[in-house]
Amino acid sequence: MELRQLKYFIKAAELQNFTEAAGLLFITQSTLSQQIKQLEDELGTLLFDRLGKRVRLTEAGRLFLPYAQKTAKDAEDGRNILKDLMNLETGTLSIGVTYGLMHVLTKAIADFSEERPGIRLQINFGTTSDLLTSLEQGKVDMVLSFLPVQQNSVFISQKLFSSSLALIAHQDHPCAKNKQVNFGKLKNLPLIMPSGGYSIRDYFDKVMVKHKVQLNVQMEVNDINMLLQLINTGKWCTVLMGSSVYQHPKLKAIKITGDGMSREATLTWPANTYQKKAAQLLATCLHRHSTDYHIS
Repeated sequence: MELRQLKYFIKAAELQNFTEAAGLLFITQSTLSQQIKQLEDELGTLLFDRLGKRVRLTEAGRLFLPYAQKTAKDAEDGRNILKDLMNLETGTLSIGVTYGLMHVLTKAIADFSEERPGIRLQINFGTTSDLLTSLEQGKVDMVLSFLPVQQNSVFISQKLFSSSLALIAHQDHPCAKNKQVNFGKLKNLPLIMPSGGYSIRDYFDKVMVKHKVQLNVQMEVNDINMLLQLINTGKWCTVLMGSSVYQHPKLKAIKITGDGMSREATLTWPANTYQKKAAQLLATCLHRHSTDYHIS
């Protein structure tokens, strides 16, 4: 069993297509098929059902996949340890971030790039749940989100700053004259909200259910940038973290008062995994700028 065979198997399992997997791995489909067949022969069982042009994991393949992913990740960690030991000034750092924290990341990256210009950065936007899946699978090195501080067998996180949930409105909207608003008043407003799956939407819905507040949600959007453009028309309001309006000069963040209206911005790492020196440096840069985004 060879490491490259495991990497080929993982990519084919993710895409459920040998042709697409081979293309992303920069090998021919026949090479990928041959290597996976050799892996199946060594294991003594089929890992894929071949269904014309597509494939899908067998039960054995589904059981084997997490072990293959762990082995590949452990090998990558070992390579990173040696790179750091030799002070190698090259490599890749992959960061997952939710929209509300993109601007603190932007400032941190500006500092980071001056200190480590040879490190290539990959920035991945998504919902917290999607980013945590990528973190667990080793596709990103760290996640910047509003996940509560935790320490368990899967993830560890550290607090960056606290931020209040805010009613986001155009500066000409009647609500914009308020410095703060109680969440009980939100039921009378026409709202556009992030779609389910965004952690802020799931969190806010739970708080509203707890306090028996029924909101007037007229639209759901699964892209925060599009949502803010709609709010910029002045016809609707939304609820996001106050940091989301940074660089949107015509939008105002109005603090929402009441129990449960504060969340913590956190940096999350996979537990029991080697942390690259580059990732530790970026974390230092994030802490340096986190006080700029405290919304109270």
